[in-house]
Amino acid sequence: MNFGLLWFDNDSRRGLKEKVLRAADHYQQKYGQRPNLCFVHPSMLKENGDDEFRADGVQVRSGRAVLPHHFWIGVADK
Repeated sequence: MNFGLLWFDNDSRRGLKEKVLRAADHYQQKYGQRPNLCFVHPSMLKENGDDEFRADGVQVRSGRAVLPHHFWIGVADK
């Protein structure tokens, strides 16, 4: 992914999947294309109990360069 949207969400009432889907909805509204890849801080995935997972077509992976509560979301390179 060469281009993406950096989204911040530290709302403790929402789960990780819901946060990813909110970021994906915003990305789609802004750029007119549904994202399919999202990087989050590794600690956020550990809280979820997975190394990676899918949230309605968006693959969520860990990325050490992403700060906690941030989501680097976009379309994967082919």
